[in-house]
Amino acid sequence: MRNSVLLCSTACLFANLVEIAAYAQTYPTHPVRLVVGYTPGGGTDVMTRILAKYLTDSLKQPVVVENRPGAGAILAAELVAKAPPDGYTLLTTPSTHAINPGLYAKLPYDTIKDFTAIGLIATSPNTFVVHPSLPVGSVRDLIALARNRPGELAFASAGVGSTTHLAGEYFRSMAKVKTLHVPYKGSSQAEIDLATGQVQYMIDSTPAALPNIKAGRTRALATTGAKRFSALPDVPTVAESGLPEYESTSWWGILGPPGMQQVLVERLNFEINRIMNLPEVKKVVIAQGAETWTSTPPEFLDYIRRETTLYTRIIREAGIKIE
Repeated sequence: MRNSVLLCSTACLFANLVEIAAYAQTYPTHPVRLVVGYTPGGGTDVMTRILAKYLTDSLKQPVVVENRPGAGAILAAELVAKAPPDGYTLLTTPSTHAINPGLYAKLPYDTIKDFTAIGLIATSPNTFVVHPSLPVGSVRDLIALARNRPGELAFASAGVGSTTHLAGEYFRSMAKVKTLHVPYKGSSQAEIDLATGQVQYMIDSTPAALPNIKAGRTRALATTGAKRFSALPDVPTVAESGLPEYESTSWWGILGPPGMQQVLVERLNFEINRIMNLPEVKKVVIAQGAETWTSTPPEFLDYIRRETTLYTRIIREAGIKIE
């Protein structure tokens, strides 16, 4: 009797595995949604559309970008967290996913447990930019100036709790300087005021900073990644130019609803990694001020955990609150 039950259980398990594997091979049979928590034209939307174009060809089904902006990308994440785990509703998430747990007392989902990590797709260092008239040639010079003139220098951000704001707070904490934070509703207006000298510096996303840098309206002091950025090879990192161990990058990755089958996750991860490592895709992404960056699903999950811990600490130490 015991052996019969064991054989039956083994047979059922094998049948389930065969069914799951067959599903992964036939998937998808209809269009896939890639949900974006921001309006068209922003960094997350652009990265998503690059991937969606190639993923459509790879999966032989339309991969449709669906913009669901609002509430700091929480609405889009909630939609995906509650979707069926069949691989037809996915989320492109930026660094905001790791920031929100520290900003909001309560979220309608758990950023770790209520999602399936599929993989990273791209990363971009922020760029430390100053008004050209500021008498500094490096981050080290800026730190010295800020210490000599406490409270006089102002830095811009794309808004309270944004990656640019937290990058600026992280800098102030590590450099031990007192400067004034001026939040804007997005990077575009912040960049305008930086270019006209209304504020003195900003740690902006590289895609947003590049146009003014190239036009000479602002000056790049450093990039904030662990290594120099290929689109600005002559610009040192912050760590190289005066503040060792400082690193603050923007990133994008793909998440699915909780409970997705492992074989389906592996299929998507394989296709996404292959696409993001194509030479023509790398070229397009670099032109947008970013670099492709791929991972395994467990590596992505571990990275989200580390980023969440870092951002929560920055937010707590700076006393940042979202009303």
